[in-house]
Amino acid sequence: MIKVKDLHKHFGGFHAVDGANLEIAEGSITGLIGPNGAGKTTLFNVIAGVLEPTAGRVTMAGKDITGLPPHELFHKGLLRTFQIAHEFSSMTCRENLMMVPGNQSGERLWNTWFGRRRIANEERALRAKADEVLEFLTIEHLADHRAGQVSGGQKKLLELGRTMMVDARIVFLDEVGAGVNRTLLNTIADAIIRLNKERQYTFVVIEHDMDFIGRLCDPVICMAEGRVLAEGTLAEIKANEQVIEAYLGTGLKNKVNT
Repeated sequence: MIKVKDLHKHFGGFHAVDGANLEIAEGSITGLIGPNGAGKTTLFNVIAGVLEPTAGRVTMAGKDITGLPPHELFHKGLLRTFQIAHEFSSMTCRENLMMVPGNQSGERLWNTWFGRRRIANEERALRAKADEVLEFLTIEHLADHRAGQVSGGQKKLLELGRTMMVDARIVFLDEVGAGVNRTLLNTIADAIIRLNKERQYTFVVIEHDMDFIGRLCDPVICMAEGRVLAEGTLAEIKANEQVIEAYLGTGLKNKVNT
């Protein structure tokens, strides 16, 4: 689905992404791991249009999407979440979800005067869909809570819920487990697996929790110094000497074996 060819992103003399090449298969849950500073989040930002590449090419389903802005990629079904959840804190969880779909009739001034029935019908449909998403994610009890007042893990679930309010094809999850307790992390993992199997979502997951990666992801891609270092199953990645060296000889080996 996604092909990245010789991708570069430079910040002055620093090469955050330095000739990365990879492919994301449709229907997969692909893990992206690597030491801090490996270029993982920068790679996400370039693919998702947050940053323009210095060089290289990104294609989606065979079509060039290099440098397209996030709103255009959103309409193509490419979405991403962030390490720190971005919610509208003063709005309810339900309202946060209802805001996601674009081109709503209520966004146009003319319709607020002459299209009130259409707006009301759309809002009823959006509310019903938002409630369905909240139930799917097992956080329906938070529907009327202000999003800024729920826990960090629940905010991550809410971000995942936003992708369900539109026709997402591929979702990039950036450290979805960061700061999340184990119970909620399992809930997030369950939701990702269901979305992948039941709704054919393709996922790419940056994560440092190897148990989480091992449960969800095949294949796993390891980056180091802005390049793809290795790709395979988690077991193959764990046994790869270059990967172990990238984690300073002990970091990954100890982390996944303890």
